[in-house]
Amino acid sequence: MKRYSALAWLMLFSLGHAPATAEERSVQPENMTALVAAAVTNNPELKASESRWKMFAIRVKQAGALDDPMIMFKVQNTPASDPLVFNKDPQSAKVIGISQQLPFWGKRGLRRNVARYEADSYRWAFEERKLELTRMVKESYYQLWAADKGLAIVSKNLQLLSNFVTITELKYSVGQGAQQDIFKAGLEKSKMVEMQITLEQQRKSQEATLNYLLSRPPDTPVGPVADFTLPPVTLSREQLNAKAVEGRPQVKSLASLAGKAEASRRLARKEFYPDFNFSLEYMIRDAVSTEMTTDPGDNMVSLGVTFNLPIQWEKRQAMVAESTFEQAMATEELNALKNSISYTINETLVQLERRRKLVELYKGGLIPQAEHSLQSALIGYRVGKLDFLALLDSRMNLFNYERELYESQAEYMMKLAQLEAATGSDLTETFAPSSR
Repeated sequence: MKRYSALAWLMLFSLGHAPATAEERSVQPENMTALVAAAVTNNPELKASESRWKMFAIRVKQAGALDDPMIMFKVQNTPASDPLVFNKDPQSAKVIGISQQLPFWGKRGLRRNVARYEADSYRWAFEERKLELTRMVKESYYQLWAADKGLAIVSKNLQLLSNFVTITELKYSVGQGAQQDIFKAGLEKSKMVEMQITLEQQRKSQEATLNYLLSRPPDTPVGPVADFTLPPVTLSREQLNAKAVEGRPQVKSLASLAGKAEASRRLARKEFYPDFNFSLEYMIRDAVSTEMTTDPGDNMVSLGVTFNLPIQWEKRQAMVAESTFEQAMATEELNALKNSISYTINETLVQLERRRKLVELYKGGLIPQAEHSLQSALIGYRVGKLDFLALLDSRMNLFNYERELYESQAEYMMKLAQLEAATGSDLTETFAPSSR
């Protein structure tokens, strides 16, 4: 009995203590800033988005360029029977000419504006993609942290439940416990093993996601995530909305598309005016002497201008209507985006406040109370005033609150990452080491 009592209380004394593993002591934590930088540098989808922007940016120079001039060489009015003879007919000549197409005034500038606005829209789409990539990296980062914390408390509780199983078996063997206690402790241990398997799978999934975002091999090991404190959001809803309207890349992208549509509409109106083609020809003539006349063969110069007749009004009116609808579409999409941003900011702030209050409640109320309840249950179980099931429930209550604390902390940081993506700005402050 003395040997049983010493062993049992030694196990109970170890309820709140779990030694750090060798792996936890040796592996360096991941750095979120370095992970985000690596993702921005290596992610192929982001590189493709950047190349698309640069491709359209090059088109700006092309859009405003003139068409190449046309060079013309010809012989005219020579006898069909001898086309290379130029001294039989005074109208025969060798002609060299050049012509240049010139669009109506203002069209070139408008074409450049259309191309520039389109390139800007892809530029801001690239920046928006960078924001989204940063958000996804941060979310995976904090989900990894939550999985690691969950695995740590599961591992600790597995050891404690193993001790509980041993204690209940010892008490049952000396006639001081019920067989039901053994089954209950074993069942809780099995449920904890099931949770451990799930968390390990979740961690592997988040590792694969993070490696995908960083364009690394899927089996690249990912170290633990350092603890953090919850940075407060000091800006109001109105300030956050103003930052989003001012700095969100997607807002600027849609504004660029609206500008492109306006320039396209103005260009379509210019299509009601003709384009011009200016030409210069130089005719080289040979001297011609016949019985009827003598021509000294003076060289001649011709100047000319041609232009199209923009009489296809229905076509041009359709072009104006198309660009008008395009502008309306871009404007309404921009309004819808601003409305969506406002909703996202409001909803995210509500979620952040909820998670912050839950963290404060767990740290300042539920977890300390659960720890005191567990200590009281230990004392009651030791003196025989409390049964084993009540002790087990106290331990599991503490475990659940600890797990929910870590989930709330991770969820807070993920919501903050979503708020940063919605506003297009970094809202975090310097993290201090967490006390928990």
